[in-house]
Amino acid sequence: MSEGFAATPFTAAGLLLALDLIGSFVFALSGALVAVRRGLDLFGVLVLSFAAASAGGILRDLLIGAVPPAAISQPRYVAVACLAGLLVFYRHQMIERFRNPVQISDAAGLALFAVSGAQKALVAGLEPAMAALLGMLSGIGGGIARDVLVAQIPAVLRADLYAVAALAGAGVVVAGDLAGLPAGPSMLAGAALCFGLRVMAIRYGWHLPVPRQPDARSDRDDRSDEDGRSDGDGTPPQ
Repeated sequence: MSEGFAATPFTAAGLLLALDLIGSFVFALSGALVAVRRGLDLFGVLVLSFAAASAGGILRDLLIGAVPPAAISQPRYVAVACLAGLLVFYRHQMIERFRNPVQISDAAGLALFAVSGAQKALVAGLEPAMAALLGMLSGIGGGIARDVLVAQIPAVLRADLYAVAALAGAGVVVAGDLAGLPAGPSMLAGAALCFGLRVMAIRYGWHLPVPRQPDARSDRDDRSDEDGRSDGDGTPPQ
């Protein structure tokens, strides 16, 4: 067991559960908001809210051998996801007044699941590097499930500093554990870093390098060169 977690068993365990439930709620909000924007009915909204809230946690629990996963074995996770879905379904116009509600709720869920995933991995005995990676996977799982269900490219593959932010937050938890620090402050610091990076990336457009795409003129020039090539005997192609 992680020494940082064991140092304050009740406080850290309670905080871990709270972060897990809050993360489920805000991820469910993002899923429900996307569902409402796509015109899904009440059942569709609830399905998408539950998928967004639970996918990362289910993946995390399966990989560390915590079966059955908490998201489907403990009714409070289903209740939290359904509560968020109903809230959005009946009050989505009020929620949409906030700036970027889907992205902000998604960033909060990403941060909370990244740090809780990393901490649970440490408690399960994973090596530090693997615990950080599992924290990242826990964070991005809900967003992937949400986006796939509405047939759009997952945010992790196109958004600015998405998985990187999750990995940074999980890394703080792992670093705190290696330094022998209490788990609670490390999880809060990691969540704050992940959320801050994601929000700043949204606001200022921070992103990793992407391949440079050829412009239309270059494409036309390339096609012209190909059309003008010889057949090998010095004559242009017929």
